[in-house]
Amino acid sequence: MTEIWHNPRCSKSRETLALLRARGIAPTIRLYLTDAPSEAEIRAALKALDGPAIALVRTGDALFKELGLTTHSDDNRLIAAMAAHPALIERPLVLHAGRAALGRPPESALALF
Repeated sequence: MTEIWHNPRCSKSRETLALLRARGIAPTIRLYLTDAPSEAEIRAALKALDGPAIALVRTGDALFKELGLTTHSDDNRLIAAMAAHPALIERPLVLHAGRAALGRPPESALALF
């Protein structure tokens, strides 16, 4: 199964979804802003992404600074913040066969297939 954590208002998210569909891939679409992932789901996504929590955080978002987060915040704090405030999650995230990739640029998601 392929899943995309998607925000339809984001151009990169729309481009990544269109690119997958053009390749015949029909991912399950998770509108993560309204269907927020749990801390456990974020941890699983990070394991699939093979990176630290900061790799999945939108550090340029004003909320990041408002919450007192920094690029040196520990993973547990970042994961809790993403679960409580899904707008902090970088998008789009594509999950496939136990691996994950951010669609930045959109073509990077194709490495999963």
